[in-house]
Amino acid sequence: MLVCAARLLHFAALRVSSLRDPLRRTVRDTVQRGLRTMDPSAVSEGSMGTADSELDPNLATSTTPAGILPEGDANGPVDSVEGTDQDTNTALLPGETVVREGRAAILFPNANEVFYNPVQEFNRDLTCAVITEFAREQLSLKGVKVAVPGEQERVVVCLAEEPAQEQVEERVKEVQIANVGERCEGGLRVLEGLAASGLRSVRFALEVPGLRSVTANDCSARAAVLIGRNAKHNGVSHLMQASQRDASMLMYEARGRKDRYDVIDLDPYGSPAPFVDGAVQAVSEGGLLCVTCTDMAVMAGNCGETCYNKYGSVSIKAKYCHEMALRIILHSLDQRAGVYQRYIEPLLSISVDFYIRVFVRVFTGQAKAKNSASKQALVYNCVGCGSFNLQRMGKRISQGKNMKYTAATGPPVGPSCEHCGQRHQLGGPIWAEPIHNVQFVQKVLSAVSGNPSRFGTSRRIEGMLSMVTEELEDVPLYYTLDNLSSTVHCNTPSLLQFRSALLHAGHRVSLSHACKNALKTDAPGGVIWDIMRCWEKKHPVKREKLSETSPAFRILSTEPSVQACFDVRDDANPQSRRRQLVRFQENPHANWGPKARAKAGGGNSELEDRRKQQQNKRKKPDRDAAQLKSFPCKRFRKGTCPRGDECCYSHEPEEAEKDGEKME
Repeated sequence: MLVCAARLLHFAALRVSSLRDPLRRTVRDTVQRGLRTMDPSAVSEGSMGTADSELDPNLATSTTPAGILPEGDANGPVDSVEGTDQDTNTALLPGETVVREGRAAILFPNANEVFYNPVQEFNRDLTCAVITEFAREQLSLKGVKVAVPGEQERVVVCLAEEPAQEQVEERVKEVQIANVGERCEGGLRVLEGLAASGLRSVRFALEVPGLRSVTANDCSARAAVLIGRNAKHNGVSHLMQASQRDASMLMYEARGRKDRYDVIDLDPYGSPAPFVDGAVQAVSEGGLLCVTCTDMAVMAGNCGETCYNKYGSVSIKAKYCHEMALRIILHSLDQRAGVYQRYIEPLLSISVDFYIRVFVRVFTGQAKAKNSASKQALVYNCVGCGSFNLQRMGKRISQGKNMKYTAATGPPVGPSCEHCGQRHQLGGPIWAEPIHNVQFVQKVLSAVSGNPSRFGTSRRIEGMLSMVTEELEDVPLYYTLDNLSSTVHCNTPSLLQFRSALLHAGHRVSLSHACKNALKTDAPGGVIWDIMRCWEKKHPVKREKLSETSPAFRILSTEPSVQACFDVRDDANPQSRRRQLVRFQENPHANWGPKARAKAGGGNSELEDRRKQQQNKRKKPDRDAAQLKSFPCKRFRKGTCPRGDECCYSHEPEEAEKDGEKME
């Protein structure tokens, strides 16, 4: 009897438990919708999305009205990616459109609730190309081969005896193929800290092979919902996860070695400074950190004190400000990494349009982290002629297997500039080591040029990376040809003539991707101004009009110690310029620059209307014509007013005389 009773009680308990399970699942699903981490497959389709991060654009971006989906784009239809099935049944909410970029089709609200800037398509395309090559390098160490759509396999010629058929089959079995849109065990874990609508993360999932997971995070609840809908719409829910967390807290919680991400992408609206500390800790050993800065007004010298607060470096308003901005963010990243005995190795650093973008790898090592001080430098910039000198923060001396560290000696300049006698500005510290890894950049360039149909901005990527490979690695900052000519008030020599003069003098010279008229050279400032003195002798200026205290007078008063030769050399014209590659594109359309920050509820997204409202806001408003008639016409009193009765001011003599008496 007791046994039977026990069985009956057990059966009843199981029955009650089975009835409770659906209720528990319903409650759990309801609670999870309010949790910070969200499952894209469970996201409600009736929610709206929002965010305040930036996305980008350039050539192949198109917008489709709600309810109308194009069948394909220049890169092929989205649902043609292997391993993914685009969910075209995702319902569009009122006012939504579908924006197609690359292989992604993203749902966007018409209002300015989600930040989107099509000009930054170049940024996203380049990031996909860099992460693909990074994945190729990392997974090749694990015996995994990445397969990129449209990329031809590299033919390897072997002169040895042909291997047996069994050996060939064994090798084929050993090599694992990683395709785009498929989850790769042992692949890269990617985090986009500020994802907005998730466009960048969706493109990673659809276009970058060898990924294990992609986490698209945004602190906005509406943005997280939209990310989930976009993941489902593009058929990448198996690979992409939406997250609603504070980006810094999310990265701080991933500091453990097993929890770190292989790739972290930070593309905030403005400065990435609040997220740098968490990023350098949450990236894995040798992982890739991608950072964008759009606060160029701060980094280019307009607000040096704000730049110091954010990045620990004082910016200078100089002609080389764009490259200096790159070196400031690299200094900030290395400084924060050094706190945790880590250090960075830049792979690619570019200044483009209205923002800068850096790709760095982060490593751990107490010994190498000590080299950080000797990698930073202060900048002495002359306010008169623009000459600059660098002062290293530290000094290291190799003594066999050991390294000795000492304090740097300086300064490298006197109280005033040796060329023009003006004072110096002090800026920095900045990163003084190479800002590119040329070998890695050449791999990315080879992959992009070999598969031009992969990205909409392939031509511009090819031109930009070609210039990067031509830059002098060990020469920080640059001069600009127009500024050199403006300083001495003379005609501007051609770029090839000035480059040839430097080459004839035995110095190296290159262009810079950061500025169209830039000259990077290892020639000292004295040689630069000697060449300008020689040029001025051929194209003299009017010395009598120069002030004796002006930089031009001081520079031209000194005889050149180097006789420059301006005969054009063949090697003065770099390959990127000969091939007429797309290096510095024109503005694609009006108001193409930085966009307004996204706001909850949308707000006014018409920048042109807002700019018209803000025009002349610091000037006094114009008076009505009726009010102007009460003021006398000054030209009429002098007898020189040509307007007559059409003049908006008063021509009555009596009022003019009364007004004159008041003035007396």
